[in-house]
Amino acid sequence: MEIDSLEGLLAGHSFLKGLDPEQIALIAGCARNVRFEQDEYLFREGDPADTFFVVREGLVALELYPPGKDPVVLQTAGADEIIGWSWMVAPHVWRYSGLAIEPTRALAIDGACLRRKADDNPLLGYLLLTRVAEVMAHRLEATRLQLLDLYGRD
Repeated sequence: MEIDSLEGLLAGHSFLKGLDPEQIALIAGCARNVRFEQDEYLFREGDPADTFFVVREGLVALELYPPGKDPVVLQTAGADEIIGWSWMVAPHVWRYSGLAIEPTRALAIDGACLRRKADDNPLLGYLLLTRVAEVMAHRLEATRLQLLDLYGRD
């Protein structure tokens, strides 16, 4: 069985496709493989957001905890998606929780490490920012549609 390098795994992920090998190598220097079992939290709302996740396989529920109510699943994220933008935006605190709803394998990218590399390499920073903004826009639109479905128009 051939084991892929971090660079190979990152380069093959849709979020990072098209980045050059040097940019992938910079990101890989901040990455590590992680695994989460079913019902294990990747992160919790309110905790420091020092990581983002490149999901390789599995499924993660993105949950919000309204005061005094049960958690609300905003969305789920699976293979070939990323989770987390709070590492990029001050104050670097998770705005929701991530719960593995099935065994999940991902690459965890150290946000502080990547911010430093992006500061030193503005092109890398720009490319990451535009890609994260695209993910945020898609998730915001999905949440908007979910709210329209929930509250509907009479």
